[in-house]
Amino acid sequence: MTELSFLAAPGMSAGFIAETRPRAHGAGIDPYEYDRVTAPIDSLLQWPDACRAAALDHRARAERAAERGRVRTAGQHYRLAARWFHLAALLPDPDRERAAAVAAEADRSMGAALALLEPRARRIAGEGYAGWLRLPQPPDAVRASDAASGRFPLVVLVPGMDSSKEEFHGPADALLARGVAVLAVDGPGQGVLATGPALGPDHRHAIGRALDHALAVAAELPAMPSAGPSTMLSAGPGAGAGAEAVGAAEAVVPAGGVIDPGRIAVLGLSLGGYLAAAVAAHDPRVRAAALVSGPYRLDWDGVVPFVTATLARRCGDASAARAFVEQLDLAALAPRLRGLPVLLVEGGADRIPGVTNADALTADLPDVELLHVPYGNHLLGNALPDWLPDLADWLAETLEARA
Repeated sequence: MTELSFLAAPGMSAGFIAETRPRAHGAGIDPYEYDRVTAPIDSLLQWPDACRAAALDHRARAERAAERGRVRTAGQHYRLAARWFHLAALLPDPDRERAAAVAAEADRSMGAALALLEPRARRIAGEGYAGWLRLPQPPDAVRASDAASGRFPLVVLVPGMDSSKEEFHGPADALLARGVAVLAVDGPGQGVLATGPALGPDHRHAIGRALDHALAVAAELPAMPSAGPSTMLSAGPGAGAGAEAVGAAEAVVPAGGVIDPGRIAVLGLSLGGYLAAAVAAHDPRVRAAALVSGPYRLDWDGVVPFVTATLARRCGDASAARAFVEQLDLAALAPRLRGLPVLLVEGGADRIPGVTNADALTADLPDVELLHVPYGNHLLGNALPDWLPDLADWLAETLEARA
């Protein structure tokens, strides 16, 4: 049984709330709303219910907006509901049924948002994975060559230890705006799979299966419509038929589908940095990798109880978590990453022990590119303008060069 008594320790809630505030901001939560929701919390045992209440409020607003035909407003509130449901699942919750329920609600809310705002988005799921495949939408800055062919580069977004496919809206939106499709994936032990298959060294195989599935789905999707977003939203609040409504105005399916299999990259965040690097090291379809706040090595005895408890939950038990941590080593992957474009994004104020440092990684990968923000914290939610646009540009331009 995982030891969770630290959740009720005096002062723990205040520290966690302060540390999580930039992360919530990075996920798209208004910081003033975050402060209002978290102000009454004086024990972390109250965290899941407080976040869930905020999520339910946004979902109710979405439903009211949809009833009035306010499609965009409804979609935006569903997205906020997904974010808050995800935040509710951050802790190693002693109530496992509640944790599973809020992860499922995050998934459903994101699905409702995409049905309204991005009807060409698709949910994929299979053995050890569940994901959202999202395509650039007009009038986003789609490169002329991609608009002509109807085929887009793809970035596979890999979340971390306590994250999910519903968290990293900022990177996904930045890539979509640059004409890059995004596949955000929950692997074993993450998001809707947090209480199912265990997080571990076989994570990369699940991501490979998710990529197979996404490419198969993309092969059946029609080319980018020439109409603007008003056409895409014309189906109204009953947007289950949105994709069909748009389909009438779309071109035929381009040969090979809407994703260019020769332009695929991975983007990993936090522990997802290591998981993404493992995918890049073993899957020849991956042409570039960007790692944000990723670990180089972790020392099980050096990490805080929150991390060990969360890993124990996600890996199945403490012994499995320790075994996973002890084999986590970017240096071992480095020989397989040489020759691949790699971007490392790190914050100089990241306080998590073992997170990648530039000296260690550049010694193993001399050609790695570094984007260092001296005052950035873990995941750099306190410095978004200093790295997020550059990250998205780097991925888009690198995949263009790899065409």
